[in-house]
Amino acid sequence: MSLSERIRGIVGGSNPQSAIRVPQSERDLSCLGGDWCDGVFVVERRYAPSARHGRETIGAIADRLAGASAHASWFAGGAPARTPFVFFDLETTGLSGGAGTQAFLVGCASFDEEGGFVVRQFVLTSAGDEKRMLGHVQSALGEAGALVSFNGKSFDAPVLETRYLFHRLAWNGGRLPHVDVLHPARRFWGRDGARTLQPSDCSLVSLERHLVGAKRVGDVPGFEIPGRYFQFIRTGDARPLVPVFEHNRLDLLTLAALTARLLHLARTGPVEAKSAREAVALGHVFARAGLEPQARDAFERALSLVASPAGAFDATRIDALRALALAWRRARQFDLAAERWIELLQVRGCPPAVVREATEALAIHHEHRLRDLASARIFALRGLDEDLVPATTAASWTRAVHHRLARLDRKLGDAAFQGPLQPQRLI
Repeated sequence: MSLSERIRGIVGGSNPQSAIRVPQSERDLSCLGGDWCDGVFVVERRYAPSARHGRETIGAIADRLAGASAHASWFAGGAPARTPFVFFDLETTGLSGGAGTQAFLVGCASFDEEGGFVVRQFVLTSAGDEKRMLGHVQSALGEAGALVSFNGKSFDAPVLETRYLFHRLAWNGGRLPHVDVLHPARRFWGRDGARTLQPSDCSLVSLERHLVGAKRVGDVPGFEIPGRYFQFIRTGDARPLVPVFEHNRLDLLTLAALTARLLHLARTGPVEAKSAREAVALGHVFARAGLEPQARDAFERALSLVASPAGAFDATRIDALRALALAWRRARQFDLAAERWIELLQVRGCPPAVVREATEALAIHHEHRLRDLASARIFALRGLDEDLVPATTAASWTRAVHHRLARLDRKLGDAAFQGPLQPQRLI
């Protein structure tokens, strides 16, 4: 199928009601390998514990997830997440959401007691069956102690909630703890260096390839999926949907593998971090959970994993140094915090906002703790560098720095400061 034909298929079939051509009774769904259940077509697949997905077996993923499930609440906004986890993913009639978007395929998956991965996929075979299908989905999601998705809080859950409201059905998914893996994935793996993922490349397929070690063959592109569904509605031929179902199953498998990786890191700590980005992101998770010693260990681990030489610009190094300085300050270890602030000032190209924060912290430290007023004045003066002063708050920032300088001048004595002073180079 050419690109133009694909686009025509999507645009031409944007209205599922007008696309109906073949009666439901004449549609052949046998190629999907499912069965009818109370008027809803359901496809069920079980992946045995010995089956592999990328570098690991399904059973190993299940064991890792079970061993670390107590840490799921850290990624669910503090909600008391518990097992069983139900992973869910939608395939929809539109890619941008909105009131007219319907979920024609809802995939729900969970691990069974033997460590197998069971996927149930509920299919919308006609618009009139949507209410019945949503009832089955509600039952499947209702078995969860926590929901797990990839961008589900922003897309999948709102799409479902809209359809439940349309049919005047209760939407219970909003009351369940929800782990949206996309957001921690961006922090843990979205900036993992030029040799792996780029900041904007955090799709599920990219994460699957780089982290899980799985490579899809013959996968259907996402933009084709709505058109394939409308083709099925028009012709009654379900064969174009076969790769869509496989795409959905692989998404759920990868979602489970990524969730297991996140929770395993939270349980074992920074020693298991494979990159500086993973370690620093884990440190922020610990800090939000109030585990300060573990957070500091993670930030130190991140610094040990940074590949670039000391002083060279590295976003992860800057993140780790700043986080560690703040962590030591919270622990009232001000000398250790000052060491990290000074290291930040030695990084070439350090962002002005971070330099400004470091100079202010060092000025305070030298004035009030070390009683080194001359050095405090030098750091305060550096805060007046034109490149550091934020345009939006220039007046208030400059006024605060001058206030600090005036106080330091009074402490040092007017006689010691006849004429302009030039800042000395402390670092």
